[in-house]
Amino acid sequence: MAALLLRRFAGLVVTLLLTSAAIFAALDVLPGDPAAVMLGTAARPDTLAALRAEMGLDRPAPLRYAAWLGGAVTGHLGTSTTYGVPVAGLVADRLAVTLPLALVALALAVGAALPLGVAAAARRGGALDAAAAVFAQGTTAVPGFWIGLLLVLLFAVRLGWMPAGGFPGWAGGATPALRALLLPAIALALPQAGVLTRVARGAMLDALGEDFIRTARAKGLRPRTVLWRHALRNALPAILTVLGLQLSFLVAGAVLVETVFALPGLGRLAVQAFAQRDAVVVQDVVLLLAAFVILVNFAVDLAGLALDPRQRDAA
Repeated sequence: MAALLLRRFAGLVVTLLLTSAAIFAALDVLPGDPAAVMLGTAARPDTLAALRAEMGLDRPAPLRYAAWLGGAVTGHLGTSTTYGVPVAGLVADRLAVTLPLALVALALAVGAALPLGVAAAARRGGALDAAAAVFAQGTTAVPGFWIGLLLVLLFAVRLGWMPAGGFPGWAGGATPALRALLLPAIALALPQAGVLTRVARGAMLDALGEDFIRTARAKGLRPRTVLWRHALRNALPAILTVLGLQLSFLVAGAVLVETVFALPGLGRLAVQAFAQRDAVVVQDVVLLLAAFVILVNFAVDLAGLALDPRQRDAA
């Protein structure tokens, strides 16, 4: 087991290094000079050269990559060329919005989809199974930002129950902040709940067809015990795999929903930085999002190994 974990960890490190190299190479060839963006087109050549030297832009690309990667590892992400402040502070402020938003959305998706998928599998072919299929198809067919617009029109404009957008911050208390995140979290959660419902139903149907389920029923165990304790445990590895992908998407792919609700999240920061040619912020944010996706998938992989002995034997 230790050797298996060591191999997986080595693969994680190699993946992170290759991803960081690809991000640096892709952004390094983009046109534009960050120093010229900061100083403007009327800057004197000697002033421009001095700023380029201060930012390390006059060094070869391998040295700049090594310095950037070392800074990313130690938490020194450089200074934004647009805002003139450390990127680490910008990222921390935006993560305080994006990460809670993603976690609330994931909790809503799991809370709705898992019971529905399990119940649909237990009553295959019935009315609940048909309702689950309609829910899954309907929510996955509608984009999250469109759901967000409908939620704003209904609950903010017409009913006035919820704020239409913006984020008050956590300094004023958790209740106003979570209230501002509720509608965007629902908009993010519904498409993911549809996907998770289908996955949970399929995994549960596979588990319910196994021999050990028939054995458990033959022993006289209650149907609820067979369903939730035995079948669900066997279906969890497949469900966890999709959950890991969904959490990655909710953090890295919430740009449109953040835009609809005017949330100062990490996705909006990346879009704004790209539009302003702030290469320092773009590199750091893209690397952070990529690292998050890789680490979440790594954690899901380890959870699958812990839950399913067959994966350990195959590895």
